Amino acid sequence: MDLNLVRVFVAVHETRSLTTAASRLFVTQPAVSQALGRLRRELDDPLFEREGRVMRPTPLADSLFADFREAIASIDRAIDAVHNFDPSQSRRLVRIALSELGEIGWLPAILAALRSRAPHMRLEVVPLDVDLLPEWLSRGTVDLAVTTTHIPGVFQRRVLKSQAYAVAMSASNPLAQGPLDLDAYVSAPHVTVGGDSGAPVLAMAQRRAGISIEPAVALRHVATLPPVLAASNELIASVPDTIAEGWATTWPLVVRPLPFDMPRVDIALYRRSTTQHTAALDWLYTTVARAIEGSSGQFFVIHGDADARSTS
Repeated sequence: MDLNLVRVFVAVHETRSLTTAASRLFVTQPAVSQALGRLRRELDDPLFEREGRVMRPTPLADSLFADFREAIASIDRAIDAVHNFDPSQSRRLVRIALSELGEIGWLPAILAALRSRAPHMRLEVVPLDVDLLPEWLSRGTVDLAVTTTHIPGVFQRRVLKSQAYAVAMSASNPLAQGPLDLDAYVSAPHVTVGGDSGAPVLAMAQRRAGISIEPAVALRHVATLPPVLAASNELIASVPDTIAEGWATTWPLVVRPLPFDMPRVDIALYRRSTTQHTAALDWLYTTVARAIEGSSGQFFVIHGDADARSTS
């Protein structure tokens, strides 16, 4: 069987999408469809059946996936062993799962490290889904993941940084004029952002403090939070302190400590369990870890009106 057909099969099974599989393999969607047609004829099975916009694997496809994925991984390991993996020559496609904040804050440092040492390596950023992450890491859907959520399973994990949380608000907010106490914190209308993987730790700390916060505004994207806060003299948000301080350099925002105790939140790097010890994955894991550890978080700044910023 043509190895390229096996790669197409694995990509479609992992992504459940012909379009996404084509993008991952750097080929056209018609090329993926053609390869899938050849596989269907060879195996005498539909392999994938469309349900809306999703390609659902058949029982045969599910039974073949693990062996096909390991076959590809074995070939990649053999190539690594022969060539001793030279990152400067690698054209490997790597996939890293990042949250929206991770893309803003850590991706520039990751890209700089990869482009300087492995200029031909291709990178695909996968939007972080912590519920699916154990499956992704087990199946090799992603190579690495950066998250503050503890991921169950036997995965190699490296804590890169730990961050405290603080309260961000507009400089025009009356609460910005002095220390923020617990009563004022509870009474103020709060803004939250979906996908904040530190939110469970924050919620637990709030419960220990005997308070419960019902957000007045729930946002989908973190990039919208600074302008929303800056435009309001009421809203406040509990966010990682490095991020809040970065915003306050270019938006008219101030940052105050949380009025209750909250443990620092670990930012950890996870690596996939399949083909765990390949030289390429070892190199990628170490390079990404060092890039994030060496970053000051300066990329968390989302620019606003520098002339209107507050220095409080």
